[in-house]
Amino acid sequence: MNSTNVSAPRTREQRESVTIRFAGDSGDGMQVAGTKFTDTSALLGNDIATFPDFPAEIRAPAGTLAGVSGFQVHFSSTDIHTPGDDLDTLVVMNAAALKTNIKDLQSGGILIVNTDGFETSDLKKANYKTNPLEDGTVKGVRVIRVAVAKLTVEAVKEFKLSPKEADRCKNFFALGLVYWLYERPLDSTVKWIKGKFAKNVQYVNANTAALTAGYNYGETVEAMPVQYLVAKAQISPGKYRKITGNDAAVLGFAAAAQLAKKTLVYAGYPITPASSILEGLTDMRRYGVKTFQAEDEIAAAGVAMGASYGGAIGVTGTSGPGICLKSEAINLAVMTELPLVIVDVQRGGPSTGLPTKTEQSDLLQAMFGRNGDSPVAIIAPQSPVDCFDMAIEAVRLATRFMCPVFYLSDGYIANGSEPWKIPAVADLKPIEISHPTEPNGTGTDLAHEADEEGGGAAGKFLPYKRDQYLSRPWAVPGTPGLEHRIGGIEKQDVTGNINYEPANHQHMTDTRAKKIENIAQVIPDLAVTGDPDGDLLVVGWGGTFGSITTAVERARRKGLKVGQAHFRYLNPMPKNTEAVLKRFNKVLVPELNSGQLCWLLRAKYLVPAQGLNKVQGKPFLVSEIEAAIEKALA
Repeated sequence: MNSTNVSAPRTREQRESVTIRFAGDSGDGMQVAGTKFTDTSALLGNDIATFPDFPAEIRAPAGTLAGVSGFQVHFSSTDIHTPGDDLDTLVVMNAAALKTNIKDLQSGGILIVNTDGFETSDLKKANYKTNPLEDGTVKGVRVIRVAVAKLTVEAVKEFKLSPKEADRCKNFFALGLVYWLYERPLDSTVKWIKGKFAKNVQYVNANTAALTAGYNYGETVEAMPVQYLVAKAQISPGKYRKITGNDAAVLGFAAAAQLAKKTLVYAGYPITPASSILEGLTDMRRYGVKTFQAEDEIAAAGVAMGASYGGAIGVTGTSGPGICLKSEAINLAVMTELPLVIVDVQRGGPSTGLPTKTEQSDLLQAMFGRNGDSPVAIIAPQSPVDCFDMAIEAVRLATRFMCPVFYLSDGYIANGSEPWKIPAVADLKPIEISHPTEPNGTGTDLAHEADEEGGGAAGKFLPYKRDQYLSRPWAVPGTPGLEHRIGGIEKQDVTGNINYEPANHQHMTDTRAKKIENIAQVIPDLAVTGDPDGDLLVVGWGGTFGSITTAVERARRKGLKVGQAHFRYLNPMPKNTEAVLKRFNKVLVPELNSGQLCWLLRAKYLVPAQGLNKVQGKPFLVSEIEAAIEKALA
């Protein structure tokens, strides 16, 4: 439908929350449109949760199903935990976007269609034999047809852009239309346009004109008689910003460097979806952060461990395929007992898998993916905001217990965003690190025994003399009097001398494992929300938190006796884990894998846990978990 220039009577309808998805070709600017809508909603005080969906192929042919890019935003006047299940509004820029997304639009929802993306060639690329706008495919929803491309060209014609440049403004036309539909102001987006294209006034004027034209189209077209209002959410006072999980991780690691008063060295190799952490930390060089882009994953892990050996905080980041390559270096960090943080932003697999899609596919790889008995600590943030706190926690545990720590994020929380209440610096707990400056030998029988083994006499440095948690001292190379051996060959406890005795290897293997177990003494207990005991406990980890939380809340409103426990610490698990699990008759474990945490819980605690598993490159819908809860309790 074309614009009519005749104002129609308007009604306003209040909504508690709304879910919108912008979808189009990867060159249509849907990520920009979705991000700007999110920013504006956050400024208006709504609670928000987002889910960007990138094409799995880097250069899929334009207009094809493989090239569709989407951005979903859920904004609300109440507290929310997920980017939403069914869509209230779907904006599609071509036929392929319609085909891949229409199933998620709820009955009676609003479908805004760029009719210029439904030419014969567009239909063919999307494998449509007939026009879906004419054959009943989109029945049951309210279709608003807009010639977005043509109207955009008309709106920007005075700025003398090339046809390609003019077409690239159409995302702002679509955004302006949706701004009108949901009573969002244009100001913040216009300001962003001015900053983004500051060096090209022509682009500033054209994109602003397209945005304004889209808004005015909504004001005048008769097909849109209703505007929707979502009030601001009731949130605790403070200063907030919108943040993605990877952005939060960047700030968390930079904060850790400051809290520890140490240099943090992040070494990585570009890999989706972890690359933006490397890119973000590069901008933190004024805050005690150094970054290094290595030639491969193996070198990146080696550089990070070398930094830790030298007394800095060594961090290396990748996704699942890179963990395989780093495994030997990680095992060396286990053997040498050096602090090393390994960031794994999980994605679909196996092999290179679905690089832009989310999975929780690497838990068992992090737990067991090295030769020998070589346990490491494993933690997992549960939301974009939690990535900040858990990045700091990873550094704290690695340096306190002198061990590698896996930080298991995933593509969903890495790219998703939510409001973050910026913490006061005074509220952040310092990371206490001390390096020995004097030999710690005591002249006891232990030192005498060490001397007989070839070193470590009284008054000498004992590099594996342990504290109450079995952590060894972190000696900086070059400190006078602290010369010692270090390496991957088995060593004698306390002295660090090479030792091949069977009993010593047993002792050292048990000691390294016990040190990891001792982490349970300093981490929080596993908390239960909802019912503290009863019929069903829903257990999760990582990015499933929001969907599980919402599903459990809905189930309890129906009168079902359900509790929720979410693991942020996976190795070791909190010391009260077994007691929590056995307070419930049944345990349900939703995971975006084939049942990895479920397998661990069954093996370790002998509980009859049942898995709810999904490996589709998409996060759980709340309705999927809600249905599984009802089935388990039927």
